[in-house]
Amino acid sequence: MGSTVLSLRIDSELLDRLKGHAAKRGMSVQDYVVRTLIREDFDERFKTAVEETEKFYGAEPEPPGTGAAPRDQVRPSAGIA
Repeated sequence: MGSTVLSLRIDSELLDRLKGHAAKRGMSVQDYVVRTLIREDFDERFKTAVEETEKFYGAEPEPPGTGAAPRDQVRPSAGIA
């Protein structure tokens, strides 16, 4: 797998927050941002795969009040550090 440079212009407040989040995890800002982007990409691909599987099998979403958690409250990345 190759790599490419991506240059970003962000304000100082956001950079300070990113530095704080990265420091809590013992990471560089670059590693923290890349990891966050990878996780978000995985979430999107997982959601698409679930939707395609539901379409294939003809699954209908659970009606409200049946005890199932609403879809937007369940994230595939929950619990992934």
